[in-house]
Amino acid sequence: MRNLMLFIVLIIGCTIYAQDGSSLKPLYEAEMKSALKRMQFKAPAIVDNYDLKYHRLAFNIDPSYAVISGTITSYFEAKNNLSQVVFELTENMVVSEVVQRGTALNFTQNSNDELVIDLQAVQSAGALDSLAVTYSGNPVASNLDSYAQSEHDGHPAIWTLSEPYGAKGWWPCKQDLNDKIDSVDIFITTPKLDPSGEEYIAVANGLEQSQVYQGTDKTTHFKHRYPIPAYLIAMAVTNYAVYTHTVQNDDNPFDIVNYVYPEDLTSAQTKTPVTVDVMNLFSSLFEPYPFATEKYGHAQFGWGGGMEHTTVSFMGSFDRSLIAHELAHHWFGNKVTCASWKDIWLNEGFATYLSGLTVEHLDGNAAFTDWKTQYTASATSSSGGSVYLKDSDTTNVYRIFDSRLSYRKAAMVLHMLRKKIGDANFFTGLKNFLTNTNHAFGYANTTDFISTMESASSEDLTEFFDDWIYNEGYPIYDVQWSQPQSSQLQINISQTQSHPSVSFFEAPITLRVRGTLGETMDMTLNNTTNNQNFLESVTFNVASVEFDPEADLISKNNIVTLSTHSVLPTEALSLYVNSENETLTLVNPNQTQILGFTIYNTLGQRLYHAKGWEDISTVTMPSGLFFVKLQTNRGLITKSVLKN
Repeated sequence: MRNLMLFIVLIIGCTIYAQDGSSLKPLYEAEMKSALKRMQFKAPAIVDNYDLKYHRLAFNIDPSYAVISGTITSYFEAKNNLSQVVFELTENMVVSEVVQRGTALNFTQNSNDELVIDLQAVQSAGALDSLAVTYSGNPVASNLDSYAQSEHDGHPAIWTLSEPYGAKGWWPCKQDLNDKIDSVDIFITTPKLDPSGEEYIAVANGLEQSQVYQGTDKTTHFKHRYPIPAYLIAMAVTNYAVYTHTVQNDDNPFDIVNYVYPEDLTSAQTKTPVTVDVMNLFSSLFEPYPFATEKYGHAQFGWGGGMEHTTVSFMGSFDRSLIAHELAHHWFGNKVTCASWKDIWLNEGFATYLSGLTVEHLDGNAAFTDWKTQYTASATSSSGGSVYLKDSDTTNVYRIFDSRLSYRKAAMVLHMLRKKIGDANFFTGLKNFLTNTNHAFGYANTTDFISTMESASSEDLTEFFDDWIYNEGYPIYDVQWSQPQSSQLQINISQTQSHPSVSFFEAPITLRVRGTLGETMDMTLNNTTNNQNFLESVTFNVASVEFDPEADLISKNNIVTLSTHSVLPTEALSLYVNSENETLTLVNPNQTQILGFTIYNTLGQRLYHAKGWEDISTVTMPSGLFFVKLQTNRGLITKSVLKN
């Protein structure tokens, strides 16, 4: 089974590499990998009977061996009368004792990975109590997923990667997305030295409190005082080299602590300083770093991707795009966490877009335009697929972590929202989303986000989110222009859609108009209907018109044409597939002269071309949507046709 899962991981990784190139591969690899296991998770219904308040996690590990033992003390409040507490723990992890106020409790472990504990007495609703579980075992998926024991440069290492249902593989916990733990203390006891005589260094969430030596052992204590879900609790131990950067944070400085393999220290020290710049950027755009009273950190681990454990991201490399993506999750994903798999874009789309904002602010507009062009090309590489997941998608790991939809299209939708409502409203809305007490340090869904952005912009965004988040596809634009007078530019914008779920994509469209003497002006047109005409003022002779020069729109195969006639009203022309004889038929009541026509599929591939017009057989054509571009004596006209 382990080899099969590894094979699947490699397939996923190769797919990402082929689509994105090596520079973007790390942004998705770890999430896709760890998700292979989480899809098997089913939370026990009884865990909703209590609210976790605090964990004291005391772990005993030796990085040379894939074995863990420990005692987990949990404080919880009963939501109703409670006689049992259920934690999640894989059955190969052996519980030796459960104690409540000095009294041993009865417990059972079952094949559903449940630890069922009988309380001493019924705990009344609203009452706070605690218990401690002592356990040991070889963690599930060692060397693959939730708990990995490996080595680097001959030195033993362990790390965890639990997003979000792997935690039960190495400690008794509650993993469902409805209950963040208010605070945790983590104690990691290891041998002081590794086999080569180098000191073990432990890292975990929160602020390091102490390192205590006792004989040949060492215990490192970390304290974390922010709400955190089980999947974001993490630890790692090896012979780390440690160095820091300082973030000034408006005269309330905190450290970025880097834990790196000694053999990679020199290289890492040249790459991680940019984290301060990215931290300052995100803090200025949104709000101060949410966990500033503790730390931010990087811990190198053995996978090629990254994982945004709260206050310390586990990093397979120190590429700037990966640094930005994992740091961005501390606002979008860790402070505000998606409430369900359907809303995964609230985590991954945001982190991806923030990595794009890093390009915009640190590299300049030209680089950002290239970034948007690349992401749009990926988003439109297939004609369908919605950003928001359907019910049937939530058990499909490939669909949940689809890098085209959940990451790249979602990121570009956020950019289009920014262009639609303006920078001021957009960034105000994101700040409000992060600080809203209903989901700050909690959970939020897509409806919460829409409501926040509508309040910030005073706009009804129903149509925008219906088109771009809930439904599928993208627009294909045909722009025709002419200059009937020296001071006027006449423009017609028509649109076809790659998927029938959307009848029309409303969007502001920017055109860059260039003059014969090198003059340039940009005009933004609010395109709200198909075949829409615009008459704009110009002060020079127009030589060319460029569509979407800053790559702000999700679109593909757009055409801009100089028309020598007035813009042609196209409503009279229509096309349909005649079901009786299976031919493509043209309705042309005004006898418009047809000079030729070309048929394309939704990928922009040409299926048929002919001069003039002729009804053609559609028998061999595939079912679905396709487009017909008609060349007439008064300009180009594009029509969409659906073959059932």
